[in-house]
Amino acid sequence: MLSVSEPCLGQDEKNALIEVIDSGWITVGEKVRRFEQAFAAVHGAEDAVAVSSCTAALHLILLGLGLGPGDEVLVPAMTFAATANSVLYVGATPVFVDIESADVPLMSLEHAAAKCTDKTRAVILVHYAGYLADREKWQAFAAERNLMLVEDAAHASGLQEAGTFGAAAAFSFYGNKNMTTAEGGAVIARDPALLECVRQARGHGLTSATFQRHGSSMPGYDVTMLGYNYRIDELRAAIGLVQLKKLLEWNERRRQLTALYRTLLSERAQHVRVPFTAPRTSACHIMPIVLPRESNRAEVIAAMRASGVQTTIHYPPTHIFSYYKNRFPGVHLPETEDFAQRELTLPLHPKMEEGHVDLAVSALVDAL
Repeated sequence: MLSVSEPCLGQDEKNALIEVIDSGWITVGEKVRRFEQAFAAVHGAEDAVAVSSCTAALHLILLGLGLGPGDEVLVPAMTFAATANSVLYVGATPVFVDIESADVPLMSLEHAAAKCTDKTRAVILVHYAGYLADREKWQAFAAERNLMLVEDAAHASGLQEAGTFGAAAAFSFYGNKNMTTAEGGAVIARDPALLECVRQARGHGLTSATFQRHGSSMPGYDVTMLGYNYRIDELRAAIGLVQLKKLLEWNERRRQLTALYRTLLSERAQHVRVPFTAPRTSACHIMPIVLPRESNRAEVIAAMRASGVQTTIHYPPTHIFSYYKNRFPGVHLPETEDFAQRELTLPLHPKMEEGHVDLAVSALVDAL
């Protein structure tokens, strides 16, 4: 079976884990700090904070920005549920915004403007599939309305532009991402005070971490804020350091495979839409396509699987899930809903060869 995604793990990662185990220190320590500094450097930032997940990263960013009850945050529905969940974690209200179109399934500036109220305080931009939103346009939008910009950059690790839009950016190292630590995430913020707030909040709000106290003659600490257990450990950080060295090469391979997909689909399946036809900076995290309206997606998925090609869907829109539908009834996002009903994600990962792309496209054409 040709998988939709597959982590690239090997002897280098095994050696890194052995080194940590042999050291005798497995919780937050020197490896975590080295990983944070290396991740920041790849993105042209001064520093970063590693946490247990991208969801934790989003939560701590919103917490550090002071968002809470009575505040509204604009979010796309075309994203994983964690984006909206993080808004609820701080007591604020997510306001769902439509995408531009099936060709540009990123949050619509026009619809975002229509959704703004006197309670709107922030916008979470999602770089869907690894394709960056329009930075200058969103910065102007936010400045005009005195809003804070936050990036959900779960799909965009390795892009220097990610993390430069506004207040902060959250990244993901989940097993299907461009680089992985199994579970994990990171925060990049230009304001050192915000970053330090995130760093302290990830460890229960303690004023010093266990590793710091281990090497000190004064083992005491204080708790100066309500914190959380959002720490990442040395084992994951060790894997992250190895993965980070290969990230840019892997991203380039993803771009090459994506370009081949576009060529073959334009030749063999002109009735299939490939989003982002105009050039746009991307980490090419996933390979989304939009099926013709007359096609039966469930049958296409089954037929492709029978041909040895796995597919999936990115994403069922958040606002149609039972919890959100019951909590925020009456939300209708026509562009998002149309895209979500026809989107199909094809296999894309650095282990693939050109022949795998040909196999996936042939299976799709046969299924259609």
